[in-house]
Amino acid sequence: MIQYQIFPINPNSHLFEVLLSFKSTPGQSYTLSLPAWLPGSYMIRDFAKNITQIHAFDGQEQAIALTKIDKQTWSLQAQDDQVQVRYQVFAFDLSVRTAYLDSQRGFFNGSSTFLQVTELSELSCELIIEPSANTTHNQWRVATGLTRAKETEKFQFGRYIADNYQHLIDCPVAIGEFDCTEFTVEGVVHHLVFTSKHYGDTQRLAADVSKLCQHHINLFGEAPFKEYWFITHLQAQGFGGLEHKNSTILQASRFDLPNPQQTHADMSDNYKTFLSLCSHEYFHAWNVCRIKPKEFVPYNLQKESYTKQLWAFEGITSYYDDFSLYRTGLIDFEAYLAILAKTATRVFRGAGELKQSITASSFDAWTKFYQQGPDAVNNIVSYYAKGALIALWLDLTIRSKSNHQYSLDTLMRELWIHFGRTNTGTTEDDFINIANLLCGEDISTTFKRHLDSNERIDISKELAEYGVELQKQKFKKLNSLETTPATCYHAYLGAHYKAQTLGLVINQVLENSPAANAGLAVNDTLIAIDNIKITESTIQALFEHLSVNTELTCHFFRDDQLLTSTLQVTDSPLAGIAFKVVDNNLTKQWQEIIAAK
Repeated sequence: MIQYQIFPINPNSHLFEVLLSFKSTPGQSYTLSLPAWLPGSYMIRDFAKNITQIHAFDGQEQAIALTKIDKQTWSLQAQDDQVQVRYQVFAFDLSVRTAYLDSQRGFFNGSSTFLQVTELSELSCELIIEPSANTTHNQWRVATGLTRAKETEKFQFGRYIADNYQHLIDCPVAIGEFDCTEFTVEGVVHHLVFTSKHYGDTQRLAADVSKLCQHHINLFGEAPFKEYWFITHLQAQGFGGLEHKNSTILQASRFDLPNPQQTHADMSDNYKTFLSLCSHEYFHAWNVCRIKPKEFVPYNLQKESYTKQLWAFEGITSYYDDFSLYRTGLIDFEAYLAILAKTATRVFRGAGELKQSITASSFDAWTKFYQQGPDAVNNIVSYYAKGALIALWLDLTIRSKSNHQYSLDTLMRELWIHFGRTNTGTTEDDFINIANLLCGEDISTTFKRHLDSNERIDISKELAEYGVELQKQKFKKLNSLETTPATCYHAYLGAHYKAQTLGLVINQVLENSPAANAGLAVNDTLIAIDNIKITESTIQALFEHLSVNTELTCHFFRDDQLLTSTLQVTDSPLAGIAFKVVDNNLTKQWQEIIAAK
């Protein structure tokens, strides 16, 4: 067994100290390394950069020479039957990926914190989590999906056990004075942990999230974990999530949680989004944590692992995250169609879908999707958003061609049985072959076209069978994805921006738009149009008062240089999507079929 000890050595300096101990063979060389990335986040993170000090000793506490091989790897030669490695980790990243420590709370992913002993990576691991020596932290507790040793009670500092290194780094740990609410689904205890102050109705949240958990367990037929942890970092602003086999780390605004002053009939858009996030990461416990591409079996965390299948693992999960809100009765069908329309609008409003296939987007996630440049909206397509539309197409197609005997649910259960349970990696053909069997005919040509072509995905025909019409609409306002029917004129800028003290900072420019034609670029600060000082409200009011093709002088800063250009007002393009029910009887049949699952 390999032993790790970790404790907050200096919260004000954001430092954890780690002591790694293992039995060794005298004279043998051992390799120590941190991963370059972690599963679920497809970007090289170089976690080893946060190791600030590192020293090795033998069983007599005599120093052992450490040789650094590359940016994340060290080697040493054992002097006797024991090796100890002591190092410090700078923890100041309050995201879902790395580690964080201050006087209020602590958090760490094992992938950014625990060195792997390559030669011993399959051995079981013991993790001793120590409290801070500062007495002001006496009320701190521990939240983690790691297996507790017999003497360690839930939430206690103490000894935890992992089957091997991969298990160890798959169980993030939060420490601090957190709030926790529990609920049980199918005998599995679920924990809702919030690591900072909030004002949310946690009982309502537990009731709502439990419905989503029940849906996902029912869909796959079983829960592949004995307990589950939703650990949420609450901040003033934030959004994100990262999946693990029996836990997830979430990031949200403290006001995204349900308002205890509102009735259950009232559900803010932010709360809907948070529920979708919980649904998304929980679905991942099956889809990508266990059902995964063959390229990830096993994971190689030392360098990029390329796969063309992220459209399935993120796209299908993105389809179910909102779909399950409707299925469980948390939102009505009209609200579900509105959410689905926003997803479609994100795909249709840019030209990226016409330049990059979804399989290429998956393959290039490392350098394009996770490191998006100012050209992203014009040149890449999201395997999350378009993947969700492909999942919708696939669900409707299977339902229709099988006379509602099968659906995407069936396909996911088959993947679980044959690939998830057996830890067998999937190929693209596995999805296609199962779909063909469920449809009773070969849909490979259409399926592959959706995956490999740079074409707009058209699901109008499939939706029409269920009484829903896909409508192309205009954008209602300048800085929003909200759409409106194409009956009236709506001014269009083709740029998205964020208000700052000086003006509006441009963060997105769509190609061939008025903003692009005026030469505006990402990071420009727009300060005046037609000699009027610009704010979020004044730019909207100004454009609403002007007729189409009006030309205006605009002033903006690029870096510290004041530039001038001419901006032409145009009508909004039909780049927004709305889904409208046009046949209530057909739609009602679809709703009944969905409800019956």
